Amino acid sequence: MKLADTIDTEIEAAREPLFGLCARLVAAESVSPPGLTAGVAAIVRDWLAEAGVAVETVAADVTAPNIVGSVVGAGAGRHVVFNAHMDTMEAGDLARWTVPPLTLTRRDGRAYGLGMGNMKGALAAMCLATVLLHRHRDALSGRLSLTAVSDEVMFGDRGTVYLLAQRPDLAGDYLISGEGPGFMELAVAEKGLLWLDAETSGEGGHSSGALAGCTATMRLAAFLAALDGLNEVFAMVPPELEGVSGGEGEVGLRLSLNAGTLNAGTVRSQIATRATAQIDIRLPPGIAADEAEGRVRAHIPDGLPVTLARVKAWDANWTSLDHPLTRAVAAAAEQVRGVAPRPVVRLPGSDARRWRDLGVPSLCFGPQPTLSAGIDDFAYEQDVVDCAKIYARSAIALMAG
Repeated sequence: MKLADTIDTEIEAAREPLFGLCARLVAAESVSPPGLTAGVAAIVRDWLAEAGVAVETVAADVTAPNIVGSVVGAGAGRHVVFNAHMDTMEAGDLARWTVPPLTLTRRDGRAYGLGMGNMKGALAAMCLATVLLHRHRDALSGRLSLTAVSDEVMFGDRGTVYLLAQRPDLAGDYLISGEGPGFMELAVAEKGLLWLDAETSGEGGHSSGALAGCTATMRLAAFLAALDGLNEVFAMVPPELEGVSGGEGEVGLRLSLNAGTLNAGTVRSQIATRATAQIDIRLPPGIAADEAEGRVRAHIPDGLPVTLARVKAWDANWTSLDHPLTRAVAAAAEQVRGVAPRPVVRLPGSDARRWRDLGVPSLCFGPQPTLSAGIDDFAYEQDVVDCAKIYARSAIALMAG
């Protein structure tokens, strides 16, 4: 029996311990903000160490540490890195949850609990794959590192940013992130990001004296209304991504713009002299941040007093469809599930871009069922099990070079 088939069998046999780990991870609160992940980190560290995996903690902040598990094969080969974040999104409206958010609930083939989709299910699958690869390390070539990181949800600096600065050897040769683009598809690319702060101004006074187009609030509204059309702008796909899908509605290939927060005035009956909006723009492959900002500035209506400040930005990033990493993960998924995953552009950002920024080929693949997170967060049980198999198979092939 081939090593990959042997590990598949062992993963199936470890289904209950796998979901026992998921239950412990879900119960350890790690909502970001504030992103306190020490409880999750302790669970990961202990689970790996009990199986004999070499484990270390790399922390800029003891309340949000990063865990590194290492497997070294008997022969020379490539260095594969698994990456999963330990912090989670907020639960949202608790009254709408049908299950306790911090308790793993298994029913109808689903495993519910805050973070199961994003991304404690993938974290558990990577932990199991790492433990079993360690068990068979004498049959492996190369090196595997599991990086369980903090501070990903809010693009913070305590997680992967700090880890790679302290441990540049963890860049590796290939990166597999457990972030799912949804529907067990393979994210070879992800949208970039552009955050802009917009401000308008106008004369103050009592609301009874308001004039059309003269208040800061209505000037901001006019500007945002002018920007809304940018949501219909599609990118020209780079040649190395020819054939990639943008998902439902091809939204992965479309610029998306949203004003996340608006602020103006303090009381209803006074005219605000200042109005602000925090604008979030997600950039498809083929539209750079500078180009998008230029498009935004071009939509400022003539004579409208609008100032824009760039807060944060990075361009879309990707690994080509014909790269050995892409082929290896797609082949592993096809062997496990009987069908090759569709290559797509992931909509939210992920830590995969941190490795791509270093020139390391990187992909996202995980059991998140859709791109939603929050209310009744879940992952399909079989997807979590299959991901453990796919991670292990991919690592075996890639470590061998």
